This record gives sequence, C-alpha cells and structure tokens, in this order.
Amino acid sequence: MPPDMWSQIITLPRSIAKLTSVRRLYLHGSNLVRIPPEIGTMENLEEWDIYTSYRLHWLPYEVTRCQKLKRSRASTRALYGNYKYRPPFPPLGDEAAKRNFVTGNCGVCGRVFSGESVFQVWISLRVATDVFPLLVNACSEGCIRGLPRPANGYVGQPHTGGRGLQQPPPGHGVRGVVIPNRD
Repeated sequence: MPPDMWSQIITLPRSIAKLTSVRRLYLHGSNLVRIPPEIGTMENLEEWDIYTSYRLHWLPYEVTRCQKLKRSRASTRALYGNYKYRPPFPPLGDEAAKRNFVTGNCGVCGRVFSGESVFQVWISLRVATDVFPLLVNACSEGCIRGLPRPANGYVGQPHTGGRGLQQPPPGHGVRGVVIPNRD
C-alpha cells in the first residue's frame, strides 16, 4: 500500500474478525487510533507489532481472547498509564465516551448489550510480551468483578480514569526497570 494511503487509515474494519488464520499482524508505524474489539476472534494470532503507532494509546479488552498471542511490540511511551511516564487515562462514564467506545457485545462474557447499562473501565494487563491499557465494555458489575488482577506496578484495580486517578510513580513496582531520578 502506498504511504499516502497507509497514513489515512485510522482504524481497522470490524471484518478483521474473518481473519482467523492470520498468525502475524504488522501495523508498525501506523496512524491507527483504534483497534476494533473483533481482534479477539483472531484465534491463531501469535505475534503483532504496533511499534511507532504513536496515536494508538489503548487496546480493546477482547485482545485477551487471542490465546496464541505470545509476542508483541509497542511504543510504550504512547500507551495510557505506561510505567515510564504514567500519562493519564481519559475519564470514562459519560454518554459521549460510551458512544465512541461501546460495541454490541460485552467484552468479558460476550453477551449482546440490549438496552441495559454499559459498564466501562480501564485495566492494565500483560498481553503477550507487553502490558497494555485495555478498555473493557462490560454488561454488568459482575463482569467487572470477574476481571483478572492488573499487572504488577500499574493501577491495582479496574478504574474509570480521569484526573483524580492516582497511578504509581513512574517505574514503581515494575521488576527489572530502573528509572533514574531526574532531580
């Protein structure tokens, strides 16, 4: 694809769900701002590269369904809540945010949303070789309570983001990472 066309793509189509045989997905240097939740149906996905996709700050929770995904590469500094800089998570909970982020199914149990409330939270989890901020669209508080424990060194529970969210200091609790003091 010519570079001028590639730079115009900001999201992948939901039809990505049909690509169940894909093993490697290279989106290096893309202008993507969103990955559709249908990524979770890519049952044979083993590796993906979103390195230098600086406009991509989070992933849908459904990516955790890619059980064979073992290798990833991302530009850590672009991700919400990353261990190096701790950029803030956008606040969730207002109707505008839901219109932008909610799909037709619960990201946790898969049940179709049918007019009931949608519960949205952020959670930071290890997916393949990186910790990613994941957006969860859930059908119930029970689904939220059933989420796995967040990665060590990140916000310790699912949350709704916003300015009041207290994140650990940069580098805190992340094994093998030493962040020099800038004083």
